[in-house]
This record gives sequence, C-alpha cells and structure tokens, in this order.
Amino acid sequence: MLPVPQISAFNPPRRILMGPGPSDVYPEVLAAQAKPTIGHLDPLFVNMMDELKQLIQYAFQTKNEMTLAVSAPGSAGMETCFVNLVEPGEKVIVCRNGVFGERMRQNVERVGGVAVVVDNEWGQPVCPQDVEQALVAHPDAKFLAFVHAETSTGALSDAQTLCTLAQLHNCLTIVDAVTSLGGVELRVDEWGIDAIYSGSQKCLSCVPGLSPVSFSDKAVAKLKSRQTPVQSWFLDQTLVMGYWGNAAGGKRSYHHTAPVNALYALHESFRVLANEGLENAWARHHNMHVLLRDGLSKLGLKFVVDEAYRLPQLNAVYIPEGIDDALVRKQLLEQYNLEIGAGLGALAGKAWRIGLMGFGARRENVALCLKALEDVIPK
Repeated sequence: MLPVPQISAFNPPRRILMGPGPSDVYPEVLAAQAKPTIGHLDPLFVNMMDELKQLIQYAFQTKNEMTLAVSAPGSAGMETCFVNLVEPGEKVIVCRNGVFGERMRQNVERVGGVAVVVDNEWGQPVCPQDVEQALVAHPDAKFLAFVHAETSTGALSDAQTLCTLAQLHNCLTIVDAVTSLGGVELRVDEWGIDAIYSGSQKCLSCVPGLSPVSFSDKAVAKLKSRQTPVQSWFLDQTLVMGYWGNAAGGKRSYHHTAPVNALYALHESFRVLANEGLENAWARHHNMHVLLRDGLSKLGLKFVVDEAYRLPQLNAVYIPEGIDDALVRKQLLEQYNLEIGAGLGALAGKAWRIGLMGFGARRENVALCLKALEDVIPK
C-alpha cells in the first residue's frame, strides 16, 4: 500500500485577474456553481439548458437552432467547428495574424483539410484585400477561417467585411470569438457567420471550461451532408445535438454527462450579460479601455496595436527596454495580488497583455493596475 498523502485543503488567494484570461469571475457566477448538483437529464436541468440556449443566442445575436455550449474550453470549441465541417481534401483559407490563427491552421491539417494561409503581421488585423486575393486565387476553397479578436496581440479584425467576402466566393465562415463575445460588437446573423465558437473565461467572466458555439443552417446542412464520419466521437455535433434538443422530435438523448454545476455558472454569466444589455457591455469595455489607455500612456507604455483596430478588452503593450518582464509580473502578483499576462509567440518577452474582461472591466481594477505598474516598474 502506498502511504496516505498528507495534503491540506486547497485555499487559493483572491487574485485580481487582469491577464488574457481567465478573468475575474462574477460573484453571482461563483455562487451559482455552488448550488446542489442534479442529474443532467433532470427535467429542471433540461429547462435550464433551454434557457441557456436562448441566452447564448442573444449574446451571439443569432436565431441559429444549433446553438449550445460544448462541455470543454474554447480550444475544444475551435476543434468542434473544424472537425464537424471540414472533410479530408477540402480547402480552407486560414487567416493568421497571431497564435490562434496558427492553431486554426493546425486544426485544418489535422482533419485532413488543405490550409491556404493568409499571413498578416502580428499586431495587425486580417487584411480584407489579402483575403480577397486568396479567394480569387483558390475558387475551390470551401471555408474562410479567421480570428475576430486575436488574444495574442489585441488586434480586432473586421468580421463583417470578411464574411461578406466569403459569401461572394461561396465559402462558409469559421470564426474565433473567444475574446470578442460580450466585449465588442458581434452580430452572427447580420454579418452572415456560419460557425462560431467562444470561451467561458473571457468577457463572460465565468469559470473556465466551457465553449459556446453556434452553427448556421448552411453549416448544419454541410455537416449533415458529410461523406466521411466526424473524426471525434465526443465533438460530433450530429450526436450532441440530440442532447441539446435539436434532434428530430425534440426528445433529449444521452450523449455524455454534462458538467452540471459549470453550466449553472454559464447560465448565470449569460444572465448577467443579458441584464446589463449587450450594447451597454460593449460600451463599458470601451470606456474602461480609454481610462487604462490614458494611464498607460502617462507611464510611457506604448501599445502593440494601433487604436483603430485595438481590442478594448485585451491591451498589449511593449515592455520598456531594460525592464525584466518576469520580475515585474512576479512583483505585481506578490505585492498586489494582481495578474497580468506575458507575451505569446512573437511577442514573448516583448509585451505584456492586460485584460479588461467582463467583471474585470471596472474602474477599481484600472486604478489598481496603473498604480501597481507605476510602483513596480523601475523609473
């Protein structure tokens, strides 16, 4: 017999999370997650799922019937879209202007698709002219895939224009909205987005581990007409849709044991967003960004992304020359209980990423962050 581990209960400190995610969780959401667990096919839970579906539709601004929450984080939401829609040999125009565009490319190739990459410089949005050239050069392309809000740089791309281009060239769109949902304008039906995924831990200020997704009727038709089976059993939406009430007859079928308490939390976070109102939430994120922007400028910190296409909820700033990146973040954590993010990929060691997401996008967080940076950055 192995010895009995002598381990105390884990008691995390209360941090102020101002990195690229997870964000500060709403107190109401934490409380919702602590409610009694019931069965995932309990009639009361099924009713809660129906409400959650309506709330996700509101946040995405869509009437798509196939709208649900994948029982896994945003990366699984990404894989859900690619593994269900892209078949071996199909060509996908993939826009890459940061880490997460590259992950899209990898998903395409893992399912046997052919990725045609449109590269733009880190910190720049996806260029519509470059995308149009790729679409013209590859008339057999089936999909256009891009990141709406690139978390690695803080750049916001023009999703509406990119979707219009895709429609003109008979392509379905696959859109990453992990960081944009709830923080900036996003209109799935009006812009013609076909498949979209997000994450619970960014502007929704929910616990990590869930991914809201939505598929248009055209995307569902593509899924149902597949010539090959979906690679992943767990993410196969032809199986999952029966659990979320999208199957013929509307009867719920067992697929997997849903993360019951986490879905309570997601239901509450979307309810908080709906009570605030989408446009109010978008305005709040913008207003808090302006406060942070002005304060960071006074500290001499320069943004990676130009203001015209800068995300309000993800602020990437260059680290001043001679400043120890890890030391500053360590001091913020130890002295202020404040977390900001390091740079990713090409920006590793060169930039900090400061999040203003969901519950974290409030004046006291901005004031604390600015004061803490002023104290710990050597003059």
